[in-house]
Amino acid sequence: MAAASVTAIVLGFSSVPASALIVFDPRNYAENLLSASRALEQIQNQVISLQNEAQMLINQAKNLTSLPTSLLGQIEGNFSEMKSLLGQADKLAYGVQDIESQFTSTYESFGSNLSNQQLVDGARERWQTSVSAFEHSLKAGAVAVDNIEGTQEQTSALVGASQSAVGVLQATQAGNQLLAVQAKQVADLTAMMAAQGRANALEQARKAAAQEQAREQFSRFMTGSGYSPSSVKMFHD
Repeated sequence: MAAASVTAIVLGFSSVPASALIVFDPRNYAENLLSASRALEQIQNQVISLQNEAQMLINQAKNLTSLPTSLLGQIEGNFSEMKSLLGQADKLAYGVQDIESQFTSTYESFGSNLSNQQLVDGARERWQTSVSAFEHSLKAGAVAVDNIEGTQEQTSALVGASQSAVGVLQATQAGNQLLAVQAKQVADLTAMMAAQGRANALEQARKAAAQEQAREQFSRFMTGSGYSPSSVKMFHD
């Protein structure tokens, strides 16, 4: 029976057409596997490229993100406060033309056409101008000192915002605001020094004018100009 079975199988294979038989070609299989591997590698490279492009777009969006912290309003307010204080200067202001006109009439006029009373009034006006200038200098210094605490808070906030910046734009904006804070500090210092310098200059001018006025009054006294003798009763009869 075994021989019969083998014979039947052989007869069965012999009855199947050659085209219907499955033939395994190792070389072709290897080539197909290599092609599939290359195709898969290309797909992976495309996926990585798309991921990189997506990350680049995300980074660009971060770089264009505006800084949520803005202290420009506070900084401009500090500028306005100091500028307003400087505009409150009494007597001789900071304007060049005003200084030239007022200084000439107040500190350089001691001619003989002025009466003794006018000389005294001029001296009193110069003294009041010096006092006002020193008071103004103290106010400017007080404003500058008051701004120190606010400047510290602004600097801390902007440094924190810079360190947590998610992109170039935020870092740049934080840096620009820090520069504005520094500019405000320089402006406060400049205003304070200008007020102090103005007060010192006016005081020196007052002293120089007082010396010139003293010479004029002494000259009048020596020449008898502006002096009218009169009898004085020192004791009662």
